Amino acid sequence: MRISAKVDYAIRAMAEMAIADEPITAQEIAAAQDLPLRYLLGILGDLRRTRLVQSQRGPEGGFSLARPADQIALADVFRALDGPLAEVHDLSLTTLEYKGPASDLRTVWLAVRASLRRVLETVTLADVAAGNLPADVLGLAEEYELAVADRPPSSRH
Repeated sequence: MRISAKVDYAIRAMAEMAIADEPITAQEIAAAQDLPLRYLLGILGDLRRTRLVQSQRGPEGGFSLARPADQIALADVFRALDGPLAEVHDLSLTTLEYKGPASDLRTVWLAVRASLRRVLETVTLADVAAGNLPADVLGLAEEYELAVADRPPSSRH
């Protein structure tokens, strides 16, 4: 799975909105997260169209979350901007079939999707903004960091 800059920037921008007491301008978000303003404006437009954020015009205007941060999972942002969490050749995993020695590959792709969902559907913007990630997510991150630390520097991806 590749996490696009668009999704990364969107989540960072939405985390800024999650801690703001009032609408926050795109310029303020861009400065706080060191994001390119023009690109951010496009992302904010996409988030507004998918009803994850709302905008308010005028001197007190800016962007805010369309619902409470604890009700927006990271998976919601991924799906709104990039589509399904994991797909193979734009096909549904439920109808995917392989033959011969590759017949169990569908099971692997289902496990990949399930593991992504396990993380991205349980972590909310409120969790990210508060620095209060679920224990199982912290455990998975620690497990990964330990595994990477044991590898030679040339294979640490």
